[in-house]
Amino acid sequence: MEKIGLVRTRDGRSFLVPFILITSLFFLWGVAHSILDVLNKHFQDTMEITRARSALIQAVVYGGYFVMALPAGRLIRRFGYRTGVLTGLVLYGIGALLFIPGGRIQSFEFFLLALFVIGCGLTCLETASNPYVTVLGEPEGSERRINLAQSFNGLGWICGPLIGGFFLFAGGGDVATPYAVLGTVVLLIAVVFSRVKLPEIGQEAEKEEAETGKSGTSLWKTASFTMGLLSLFLYVAAQTGINSFFINYATENAGVTAQTASVWLSFGGMGLFMLGRMGGSWLMRFVKGEKVLAACAAGGLICMAAVIFLPGKVGWYFLLLCFLCESIMFPTIFSLSLRHVDKKTKQASSYLIMSIVGGAIAPMLMGFIADHISMATGFIVPLVCFAEILGFATRYNKL
Repeated sequence: MEKIGLVRTRDGRSFLVPFILITSLFFLWGVAHSILDVLNKHFQDTMEITRARSALIQAVVYGGYFVMALPAGRLIRRFGYRTGVLTGLVLYGIGALLFIPGGRIQSFEFFLLALFVIGCGLTCLETASNPYVTVLGEPEGSERRINLAQSFNGLGWICGPLIGGFFLFAGGGDVATPYAVLGTVVLLIAVVFSRVKLPEIGQEAEKEEAETGKSGTSLWKTASFTMGLLSLFLYVAAQTGINSFFINYATENAGVTAQTASVWLSFGGMGLFMLGRMGGSWLMRFVKGEKVLAACAAGGLICMAAVIFLPGKVGWYFLLLCFLCESIMFPTIFSLSLRHVDKKTKQASSYLIMSIVGGAIAPMLMGFIADHISMATGFIVPLVCFAEILGFATRYNKL
């Protein structure tokens, strides 16, 4: 009888070791992203900048995804997944270490430059790691694999606000130390990856396709991919906007201090986020990914409506609950978008990672609304995003 596991193919081949190695990277970029949400509030207070201007922190990181996604995809298609991972780790490490001189200069623009370099590194890591996880086993297990790997990304999201909250709010505003430690760890991990060999799944098929010129159906004529691309853009916009202004909403509407809010963001919001991804990976053994996605998008809509119309403690509780609804969205949309792209996984992944630029837009728009109307009203942006994702999930089988 054929033995099939989460990372085992029908012919008995196991990808457990590469799966573990790649999954460790998901934790690293979770930390990089979540610490931004604390950094956002820190720069508002210490540099006396507006919420709209502080949103440039997310804009430059996610802008790095837009700039670097296609070059990263070409690099990976030519030299393989490991090269993409190594490039990403080196850029990530260098960008983090730039915070050491940045802490002395105390220039907002210099910090933005360092964050842009980090963003370019994260782009390479995600362009390589997300599609790689989906092919480390049988196709029908792709949603489960990527949700499980993304659970460790959720663990990184828990650690980021804790680290940032400790150093920035309780530790006297020390912005250099956490990034110096992070950069050193990342570069040490790069050394480890330089000494291991990752199997290149599907590399031969892609090379043959490139040599023969047979490309099959265009990606842009594959409806599940194009609609998934839009949905991923909007999901990252919603997630980044919610994370960026969680602390602002807590302090302005729920009467919570910034340091307390950062702890709640870590253990409350991100804890639910991680548990949701682990639970989602298990649930998708029995329920199709698109159905789970539809239920979560509907939940996100309800939560955002409560945040907007019930500002205060009640709205804040729904804001926390929204992290559970968000949990499975990114990996599930990503996997569903790749399901029908045949041998174009790496190329399609480049465009999907490029769509993460949505995270650069939503915080600026929400910050503008918050500065001119109210913080609660700004959450209409993620509400609209969740509405489109619900449409994608419910129509998926007809695309």
